[in-house]
Amino acid sequence: MRATAILYALLGLFALSVPLLGIYPVFMMQLLCVAMFACAYNLLLGFGRMLSFGHAAFFGSAAYATGWLVTAHEWGPGAAILAGVAVAALLGLAVGSLAIRRQGIYFAMITLALAQLVYFVCLEAPFTGGENGLQGVPRGRLLGFLPLKSDLVLYYVVLAVFVAVFFFIRRVVHSPFGQVLKAIRENEPRATSLGYEINRYKLLAFVLSATLAGLAGSLKALVFGFVTLTDVDQSTSGEVILMTLLGGTGTFFGPVLGAAVVVTLQQYLSDLVGGWVIAIVGAIFVACVLSFRSGVVGELWAWYLRRRKLEQAPPR
Repeated sequence: MRATAILYALLGLFALSVPLLGIYPVFMMQLLCVAMFACAYNLLLGFGRMLSFGHAAFFGSAAYATGWLVTAHEWGPGAAILAGVAVAALLGLAVGSLAIRRQGIYFAMITLALAQLVYFVCLEAPFTGGENGLQGVPRGRLLGFLPLKSDLVLYYVVLAVFVAVFFFIRRVVHSPFGQVLKAIRENEPRATSLGYEINRYKLLAFVLSATLAGLAGSLKALVFGFVTLTDVDQSTSGEVILMTLLGGTGTFFGPVLGAAVVVTLQQYLSDLVGGWVIAIVGAIFVACVLSFRSGVVGELWAWYLRRRKLEQAPPR
């Protein structure tokens, strides 16, 4: 626990010092939004063992809703973000109600099919801008006095939201609901025999994950000032799966590390190798899967537990 507290303190100090270190704030905001998206997905996959192939639908739908309300109806950023989160939550409720009736690959295919339906709506609907997307999304003022036009102000807002989401997920996982969810993950028939309504727990986990993914999408729309079809595309769903598996499912820092690796490679290698960055990320993913079956953080945590067990073992 002491090591975890020290790690939290160091990461918090680094995050607060980012503007002083000369790191591009927009890049860090992108990383935080994507990491928030990955943490939300990990709540579903890592702790609920539900593999969704269409989580970009919630990320992108919230981004479109926020961008449209801000540009077309001149809503404030706070109200527009809440509306985007509500859209993602309702969409998550609709998709989850259908998907949780099946398991395994059937669950994954239902989420994929419904996500493709959302993609088609975003492509054809007149208010989404079609292939051009929504451009020139203004940031406005949060709560009437925080000028989000400033990258520095917006960075600390995004950082505060990310920290809140991160610890909220920790609280959910350690709550009685989270313990039941992990019991369902480990042995679903046994959880059923104990009297738990597993579909209700699965649906709540799905809606929570979709809601937090929508929050990440809404913030991303304000950070970049535009929303495109990429936000609801299948490739975005694939990337969040990659990030979660790369860092380690069922861990708290795993998705954050996975998001940091993927976003950093995409940001700094794209100018050097162009389209080959996808192949490089794929090769890294294959190497990590072969070397670290539980993800990077998962393997490091397992190594730490083994070492601690050996140190606490009585001498022979």
